[in-house]
Amino acid sequence: MFGILQAQAPAKQTATETINTLSSRLLSATLLEDRRAAILGLRSFAKAFPASVASGALRGLIASLNKDVEDVDTVKVVLETLLTLFSPDATSPEASDDIALWLADEFTQRQENVTILLDLLDTQDFYSRLYALQLLAAILSARPDRTQECVFTAPLGISRLVAVLDDRREAIRNEALLLLTSLTPSSTELQKLVAFENAFDRVFDLIRAEGSLTHGGIVIQDCLSLLANLLRLNVSNQSFFRETGCIPKLASLISDAVKDQDSEEGIAEWAKPQRDKNVWGVLAVVRLFLVSGGLGTQANQAAFWHSGVLTEVLHLAFSTSTDTAVRAEALVTCADLIRGNAKLQEGFAQLQVNDMTHNASPAPDGKPQVNGVSKVYIIDALLDLALLVSTNQAFDARLASSECIKAYFYRHGPVRMHFLRRAIEGHTSGADETANILSTLLNAPEQSRHRDPYRPWLASVLLLHLLYDDSEAKALAMGVVEGDASSGEETVTCIQALTGNLIAAIGRGEDERVAVGYLMLLCSWLFEDPDAVNDFLGEGSSVQSLAQIVIQGTADGVIVQGLCAVLLGIVYEFSTKDSPVPRATLHQLLSSSLGREKYVDRITRLREQPVLRDFEVLRQGLEAGSPTMLPEVFFDKTFVDFLKDHFSRFIRAIDRDPGMEIPVIANGIQKGISRELVDSLRTQLDDKNQALQKTEGDILTLERKLGQEQADHRKTKETNAMELNRIKAVNESLQRHQEEELNKYKVKHEAALHREQHEHRRLMGELERQAQQSRQDADNEATKVRERNEAEMKDLRQTIHDLEQRLDKASHDHSQDLRIAHEDYSGKITALEARVKRAEEKAEDAELRASRSSEAASSAQTGVDKTEESMASVEEALKTTQTERDDLLMVLADLEEKRAKDKERLKKLGESISDDSEEEDDDGKEEAGEEEDDRDEDVD
Repeated sequence: MFGILQAQAPAKQTATETINTLSSRLLSATLLEDRRAAILGLRSFAKAFPASVASGALRGLIASLNKDVEDVDTVKVVLETLLTLFSPDATSPEASDDIALWLADEFTQRQENVTILLDLLDTQDFYSRLYALQLLAAILSARPDRTQECVFTAPLGISRLVAVLDDRREAIRNEALLLLTSLTPSSTELQKLVAFENAFDRVFDLIRAEGSLTHGGIVIQDCLSLLANLLRLNVSNQSFFRETGCIPKLASLISDAVKDQDSEEGIAEWAKPQRDKNVWGVLAVVRLFLVSGGLGTQANQAAFWHSGVLTEVLHLAFSTSTDTAVRAEALVTCADLIRGNAKLQEGFAQLQVNDMTHNASPAPDGKPQVNGVSKVYIIDALLDLALLVSTNQAFDARLASSECIKAYFYRHGPVRMHFLRRAIEGHTSGADETANILSTLLNAPEQSRHRDPYRPWLASVLLLHLLYDDSEAKALAMGVVEGDASSGEETVTCIQALTGNLIAAIGRGEDERVAVGYLMLLCSWLFEDPDAVNDFLGEGSSVQSLAQIVIQGTADGVIVQGLCAVLLGIVYEFSTKDSPVPRATLHQLLSSSLGREKYVDRITRLREQPVLRDFEVLRQGLEAGSPTMLPEVFFDKTFVDFLKDHFSRFIRAIDRDPGMEIPVIANGIQKGISRELVDSLRTQLDDKNQALQKTEGDILTLERKLGQEQADHRKTKETNAMELNRIKAVNESLQRHQEEELNKYKVKHEAALHREQHEHRRLMGELERQAQQSRQDADNEATKVRERNEAEMKDLRQTIHDLEQRLDKASHDHSQDLRIAHEDYSGKITALEARVKRAEEKAEDAELRASRSSEAASSAQTGVDKTEESMASVEEALKTTQTERDDLLMVLADLEEKRAKDKERLKKLGESISDDSEEEDDDGKEEAGEEEDDRDEDVD
């Protein structure tokens, strides 16, 4: 029976066939319930057969998301199936990493597929939002670049993602936080979009909601990771963060953490690890703003300073309950906050912090106390932390403290010199209460056998940075001398003392970190400084001691031997012929005792050491798993860069010819030159000296000749002075005689001028009288003629009335002639008056010229000339007046002639003329003749 039933049963389907059937049903079903059933079946196979389900049903599942978006249950099942495909069973034969890539490609190759998932974020369904975010995260993990592009170009894609941060459901909010963190590590444009969706404020609100730094959990780290992504190397977002007032929020977070830490309740031990991670994350975010040389670093530093971030970070660093790792990060952050900003570097030194090294004992005199804790200035506190704390656990904090000190005088010459001078004064006086780098390095080895090798190492690093590439600081440090010469003690220079301590430390077998610190300092100090090299060579035995250290090589001393070889190479490179150990002797010593092969081998092996070769990738600090062992920190970053930059030069140093010195430019002055050139210049100098001596002899001879010539010159000068005095006397006599003559001439001139003026006035009076007489005569004559003519006309009209008809025309002509004659006579009278007026003006002009002649009499010679000119002018004026008188006489003659013609015409007409009129005419002629005779006499 069972066999019959078994035979009648349908054939069993394989998993592949079932998946294909379900996939076909999903694509062809028209009812929602049928599609949902098919999806449920596919979900059950997705874990074990991911490749089969993905190849047959992936596009159907994506299409179902679009068609059935309104049905929450269907969407949930589809999203669960897709998520299962991204994380299949590891034991499945079809499990492969390529499936996730293929799934991600299917979503990202079409923009609408990603848009569908983003649309699901608009729903309020818990699972739709959560699974959509998880699916986007899975796609982003497989194809980050394409997913970022799709989200960037999707309508309101970033806005939707950022808005999910406001969801009160922690699972969804946390998933969105993780997705945004994964989406924004590299794309600058995405970072800007996220930031401008008010992401900063939302993140800070989320941190507050989670309990801030002290009580927050892993979500705080995720928030800080998102902030770091948005701010890392993004100047635009950093400016937006700064301008929207978010920096004070950072300061508030740190301040709250410090207050919670220092409160009476303190922090529970189980909460400290997470709290330290949170604080460390905030400090890391702050450091993102402070990239050295960054475009907005200066503005960010100023904003952090004014917001109190630096103060809060210092409180955190010097709080007694702060963990060492957090303290180290806080100190490094302080260094970044002030590095390269002169104003902040100067203000930094004025800050005060807790004195961590003296809190267990009463405060030293003069140190202020706050709540029972003594306060010290920050630089003193940093020096104490770096040089006086000797535990391995505090190494990271000590190293960070030295970084903070280096940042304090980084690229600030005045601060650097002030720090160095203070160190020198403190060491010289011995009264410095704080740790002193010079005292640490220069104390005698028997007094300072270092159990803590990093104390001299850190002191060496600090002094290295003070002197590095600064000739003024090097010169100041070279002035430090050990020993009191006035008390008969032997004096030792600073370089020689450092070298002696180096050799003593190696000889006693101290930790090689001590020797490495000294060697780093000496190598950087002596490089390109011939004066320092000569100081070093002042103790000649140092070269032989270092050469022996290089020769007696051991496997454990590769670093020290290599650095000793480098130091010897630098000493030879910058030595001179005039050095205490001449350059040629030094070359012979190195070649014979050391040899080129060993020299090159030691430097090459040093370069191959992992601590130097891999310095940039190795962590420079205490390893977490070995708190009792010394850290593997041997070199300073500046020295590593210096050594790698000049490695080839150090290798070739021993091959350089001893006769060729290396020119060194320091502060614009060349300190070294070719020895052959120096010898040539010395030969030239000797020749010049001989020529100078010869010239001095010639000058002496010339000086004697000059003395004789000066004596002759004095005699000649005296003779000339006497002759000059005689000439002066003669000249004065001539001047007196000339003045007398001039005075006489002036008197004569004044007398002549007076006579001339008197004569001129007489002439002017005469001319005026003559002109007046002429005018009067002319007037009288005109009156007589007019009256006579009127009388004659009256007589003619009365006596020849009977002849009117016959004489009308003649009478008319005669009347017209009379009018013409009368008009002509009147015009001539007017002309005569004008001439008289001109004669008066010329007379006045003559008088004005005479006045000018009298004013010009100040000079004798010129006065005579002007007088003569004035006389000529007067004569000319007289001549002019005479001419005018002649013209008047001619006018009178014309009038007489006209009168005679009129008489003749009247006679022809039969009129009788009286004898009195003829006699008057004769008398007028006689008077005119007499006046002409008088005028001639006046002219003579």
